Amino acid sequence: MSASEIISIYAIAAIWFMMMLNVMLSIGGYIYIYRCNQSDGHIPMDHDEYPMVSVLVPAHNEALVVQRTVRSLLNFDYPKDKYEIIVINDNSSDDTEDILSDLAAEFPENRLMCVSTDKVVGGTGKSNALNIGFSVAEGSVIAIYDADNTPEPKALRLLVENLVADPKAGAVIGKFRTRNRNASILSRFVNIETLSHQCMNQAGRFFFFKLCTIPGTNYVIRRSIIESVGGWDVKALSEDTEISFRIYRMGYYIKLLPQAVTWEQEPHLLPVWFRQRVRWAKGNIYVMMKNFKYTFDRNAGPMRMDALYYALTYSIMLSSLVASDMIFLGGVLGKIQVRLGGFSTALWGMAILVFIADVMLTLSLERNEFNLESMGLVAMMLFSYAKLWVFVVVKAMWDMLMDALFKREVKWDKTVRYVESDS
Repeated sequence: MSASEIISIYAIAAIWFMMMLNVMLSIGGYIYIYRCNQSDGHIPMDHDEYPMVSVLVPAHNEALVVQRTVRSLLNFDYPKDKYEIIVINDNSSDDTEDILSDLAAEFPENRLMCVSTDKVVGGTGKSNALNIGFSVAEGSVIAIYDADNTPEPKALRLLVENLVADPKAGAVIGKFRTRNRNASILSRFVNIETLSHQCMNQAGRFFFFKLCTIPGTNYVIRRSIIESVGGWDVKALSEDTEISFRIYRMGYYIKLLPQAVTWEQEPHLLPVWFRQRVRWAKGNIYVMMKNFKYTFDRNAGPMRMDALYYALTYSIMLSSLVASDMIFLGGVLGKIQVRLGGFSTALWGMAILVFIADVMLTLSLERNEFNLESMGLVAMMLFSYAKLWVFVVVKAMWDMLMDALFKREVKWDKTVRYVESDS
């Protein structure tokens, strides 16, 4: 058996292993979300039982979207005297501060605060901005929203109710949807990825292991936890994933509440998307390296599964995709010959069908998403969008190596926004 045939067998086996793992999570996630959809997620509370909430919104050059976001936050059906909004205008060079000042003047009865930083104390990333906002926050519960979010009015109330109801819950996260799904073919792909991976995968992990990861927006967390862990890790580009592991190490769990929904603007241009995903990958790899040791710690509890899952994703999944693409490209160029027979071809064909079926199972829970058009998009994603993930991770690893060699400081690399049509 040739080396190329051994590599091909490894690629097929590894891809099937990871795919069946994700199919299992999708089935569990489907059951969990279906059960959640049978209720509205509301837990009745008296007015006096609602805690004071500080809503933190880190914003760096967000003039194009921040007004829409703040108006949405002011429209929460949470008791008006029980929450404040703190926007951290972090070293912005656009009109973000002026827009926030105008909003504060327009709504003097609301608790809207703008904290502005300069390049001396700010501008180094989301974690640092959150720590600055937290330093002036008064709430016993902290809520986080990105500056491009438009949460539904009930979102904050549902999240807080479910947090207060269970003292073992360290944080409660909601669901996020793509507001600009029709902006481009890329945003359509992102919409499907968000629903099938970032939401359904979370739901599956919570269903089987009572595990899920904070998504960076649309979540609430106990103030006491932030104080205990010393704030957000300023070295972490994925501050949400990083703090999730610390929450689990403290003995809390994180609950997923899909009825609490926020809508956000996703990248609709490839260069913007690529930079965002490289940043995410760098952050996740940093968290994986920081927490992988807990995979072998019997006292680490269920979080061992998450540490292992991240390790599998950035090792087995990455290597198998690289191997399969090399074999395919080598075959097309006539440089590699693989003689595994029709069974190998059948396995690849079945893998494609299982992938499409798995994603469509997810979309069946969403109104206006389960249709032939979506099925065609999923098939296109497999041979285009999904392939880009390899380049994203390789670029992230290269950047991390250069950062370490040249001791480069982590800087705020925010997603570029654009003005959306109201149509």
